[in-house]
Amino acid sequence: MSIEQEVASWDGKSAAEIKAIYDAYNLDGNFSDMIISLSLTDDCQKGATWLMKAWLEAGKKFERTQTAKIYGALDQLKCWQAKLHVLQSIPFMPITDSDSRNLYNFLRITLTDPNKFVRAWSYNGFYELSRQHSMYRNEAKQYFEMAIRDEASSVKARIRNIMKKGF
Repeated sequence: MSIEQEVASWDGKSAAEIKAIYDAYNLDGNFSDMIISLSLTDDCQKGATWLMKAWLEAGKKFERTQTAKIYGALDQLKCWQAKLHVLQSIPFMPITDSDSRNLYNFLRITLTDPNKFVRAWSYNGFYELSRQHSMYRNEAKQYFEMAIRDEASSVKARIRNIMKKGF
């Protein structure tokens, strides 16, 4: 079975199963290209973005063109899990000037996502964006202030963790 078939058949729940897929393929020289391509397909994006996050958390890096491809395709993410995985991957992916606008638009949309985990990590995305591009800092602070008043406690906890970093 190919990585595409395995990711597409993943039930979206079994951590052991997706970890086994990661272990089977992550040493392949084309792994990063494969997971980025798969993350752009509806059937695979949930699992492919999980693999992408795991790969980055393991200390691997994307090439500049790969990161641009991810940031350029954010509007193609459909399921909340894929959005969450990409949001959690932002700290591992530098944001160029040309990527910042696409990311900004995505973050603005995910700030109002029905899923509170997506919203929480969207605030973290704004932190990362404003850390790398100061023109977004004031707006990000305004979002944080509103969230501390209005958001779910889990979202507020994420914001408090960001503020501990000196934001």
